[in-house]
Amino acid sequence: MPAEVVNIMYIISASLFILGLRGLSHPRTSIRGNLMGAAGMLIAVVVTLLDRQIVGYEIIAAGFVVGAAVGTVLALRIQMTAVPQLVGLYNGFGGAASLLVAGAVLIETVLITRTPPVRFTVATAFAGFIGSVTFWGSLVAFSKLQGLVTEKSVRFWGDQFVKFFFLGFSIFLGVVVTLHPSRTYLYWYLVASSSLLGVLLTIPIGGADMPVVIALLNSYSGLAAAGTGFVLSNTVLIVSGSLVGASGIILTRIMCRAMNRSLANVLFGGIGKAPEVTLSDDVYGGKVKSTSAEEVAMLLKAARRVVFIPGYGMAVARAHHAVRVLFQALMNDGIEVEFGIHPVAGRMPGHMNVLLAEENIPYDRLREMDAINPTLEQTDLAIVVGANDVVNPLAREDSGTPISGMPIIEADKARTVVVIKRSLSPGFAGIPNPLFAADNTLMLFGDGQKMIQELIDAYREA
Repeated sequence: MPAEVVNIMYIISASLFILGLRGLSHPRTSIRGNLMGAAGMLIAVVVTLLDRQIVGYEIIAAGFVVGAAVGTVLALRIQMTAVPQLVGLYNGFGGAASLLVAGAVLIETVLITRTPPVRFTVATAFAGFIGSVTFWGSLVAFSKLQGLVTEKSVRFWGDQFVKFFFLGFSIFLGVVVTLHPSRTYLYWYLVASSSLLGVLLTIPIGGADMPVVIALLNSYSGLAAAGTGFVLSNTVLIVSGSLVGASGIILTRIMCRAMNRSLANVLFGGIGKAPEVTLSDDVYGGKVKSTSAEEVAMLLKAARRVVFIPGYGMAVARAHHAVRVLFQALMNDGIEVEFGIHPVAGRMPGHMNVLLAEENIPYDRLREMDAINPTLEQTDLAIVVGANDVVNPLAREDSGTPISGMPIIEADKARTVVVIKRSLSPGFAGIPNPLFAADNTLMLFGDGQKMIQELIDAYREA
């Protein structure tokens, strides 16, 4: 294929990637953005295969069939509650592909030329380093989210020193690989050292901080792909990897601000600590008021403005469909209804938005934290469905808790708050929530889906 045609198709592909990212920035255009990004990737893959004739077309066809089958099965069977760990796993696969391709090309180049250029060896070492950290870090994140290992922070004495040791050792091996590429076995030593670093960086991070980790690992996978692009001298891989890396870092910073974390904490696994906090009995003792679906239905009938505040518990209980039915019933009666969405309400950015959008709840009813907070004082009823840490007033206090200083949705400022929750158990941060014992709060204990359905029945009968 002529080089001019290849470059033009790569420009089209890169343009589709950029337009796709722009489309993904808003729910109304997200489907179109996703399709444009997929079209750009299809063009890039087809042109690369036709231009370079890397392997036989039988192998390409087999890979296409197997990959399509696995992807289809995952897409059809995966539950929305499990999407975060699936995304984490995909990030890991991207890192693994980058390190394996870079290693294979290094071996091939050394066998042919014996003395590859420095820019090539630098890119190879970079891809191996970042790819290994991404792969093993993503496997740990997946295991935590899937419940295969504890979601709690795993720390040990001197862990920061060990992490810095493996970071320094990996950089040292990267320099050696760059200067002595003919010793290809050193590349796999680099991969092993970086893999241990990836595990050590992720294992101390608790479940509450997984949204930040997922965003950061996504950025790592893009950087690894960009490094592999330099190894292969493939322009579109460099562009796409750079876009993923940059967008992932931007998203990570947004998540850090939303959780009052610093990027340095995330990079070096300093988050997810569990300091001493107030005992639950000191917060809840004799103050919690239980309610019933019938009582809440009466409050809904009298309300003029209602705000739902969803959390990961809503996703686990699969209560989003019932929430949509109640939302529609309230709207039909002329009640103003909106949703307050915290940036880290689920286990990954945008999790709650996707759940609610799939139920055809209008996009203009989904309000971000900064937009919904000023309106809560004029809200008759705030209904918290499965959320905990993102509405915890302790975040406003300098009390040394894991969420101190974290911006929250200020549900406690509504005239009445109803919290739908199975029990008074703490959220991912592991601390009690004074909102549950506030004077204006009523607790509706039970499974989210069941309680919302009871609310719907009681509301219709009221």
